[in-house]
Amino acid sequence: MKVLDPYESNAEDRLQFSFRGTFDPLEKAERELEVFLQALEASAGSWMPNVIHGKRKRRYSRSNFWKTFVEASDEVGVTLGLYRTTWPALDMTLSTWLSPNSPVLDVQFMLQPLSVFAEEARCRDFIDMVRAWASRYPVTYAVAHSHADEQLSSAPNFGRDMRITIQDRFDKIHGVYWLNVFGPALVESVGRERMLSTPAHLVEELPGGGILLVTWPTATDFASEESRQAQARALAHLRPDLDVDTVLIALRDRSATLAVVEPRFHPDLEPLLSRVAGACIISERQRKIAEFNASPPPEPEEWLPGDAAFPVDVHDPADARDHYATLAEHLVAILHTEVPSVFKTTPESLTDVDFHLWYRNFPETFERWKIDEQLMPAVGAYLGEVLVQRLGGQWIPRKKLEEAQVRVGNRVWLPFVRAQRYLDSRHSLLDYSLTQLYREVERHRP
Repeated sequence: MKVLDPYESNAEDRLQFSFRGTFDPLEKAERELEVFLQALEASAGSWMPNVIHGKRKRRYSRSNFWKTFVEASDEVGVTLGLYRTTWPALDMTLSTWLSPNSPVLDVQFMLQPLSVFAEEARCRDFIDMVRAWASRYPVTYAVAHSHADEQLSSAPNFGRDMRITIQDRFDKIHGVYWLNVFGPALVESVGRERMLSTPAHLVEELPGGGILLVTWPTATDFASEESRQAQARALAHLRPDLDVDTVLIALRDRSATLAVVEPRFHPDLEPLLSRVAGACIISERQRKIAEFNASPPPEPEEWLPGDAAFPVDVHDPADARDHYATLAEHLVAILHTEVPSVFKTTPESLTDVDFHLWYRNFPETFERWKIDEQLMPAVGAYLGEVLVQRLGGQWIPRKKLEEAQVRVGNRVWLPFVRAQRYLDSRHSLLDYSLTQLYREVERHRP
């Protein structure tokens, strides 16, 4: 069974949900988790998981849940994955930790797209589910919100280093999101009456002392002006040390960062830049699109007029051309596992190489001597071979690699010079992409 991965694409925002509660480890698991399963099955609807995975995958059913639960259990607890095979995509983890002092029930999930929760009725179902869980499993903290916006909020560290974050955990209210469940310790730190008087869409006291707070009727409207005002009022109410207007400025800035930007990429680079933007974390995607729109790459300069070409200066030109082919094969050897198209020496394979080297950040990950002495010659030769094989180019060999040329029409191109510039930094991989040079050569082919 192939399950969908909500992390696979950044094209759409996701709902991120985090729930940390406690349970009774002395109670039979079937009885203790009945409320969890019952609320999930009653409320999930279109995003109900249909696959469960412990030691192996099974179609979701109550009986399969318990088979998987028993197989995956050990003295520490159990961790199960719940997924979907059809849209929307879900990645849910259910964990129980049998800590002697505080047994933990932890539920984390990412659901794509966030637009599943555009309707108020769907959001009410979700709130009903969380209410049932939080009423049965006393909560330390729970939150549901846009994944992109939560990233911009600096959660979960909120400016603290990781050691302090782990040590203090939910020591105070650092932020307010679409849906929040505050455990008794947080409620008492703020003041129960104060928390119950928070201006919000829903504020409700739960059994065990926790409080459920929902800022706005729907999760998808988190970035609207009205929703941001509600979010700011709630946070400033719970944190009197904060000013509503100051909080609202920060929230509006987050909304502006996430506002959709229409791509206007250089046409030669649209296939590459679309993939790069899609690979950026979702909170940075629109900013990256705007950056690409505003800063087109420089026009390729790695060429000479045909009548200014360097003449052949090697003793055996055929041997030199074989050497270039061997260097190109080195790139195939380096990348073929993760970039299978590299075998094809096509324009599309150049784009795949561009993206992979950017994604893995080759120029800033590997030692410079390896880049200059091993990768650069392989990249330059591979680029030259694509020009030869796909555009009818002819190698003009030279003793110095940077002077080697490929003649196409009335121009000669310098693939090794391009490779040097290309591998200077991660940003250079985009400014001096192999894809763009190929398209420029193609345009000037007779």
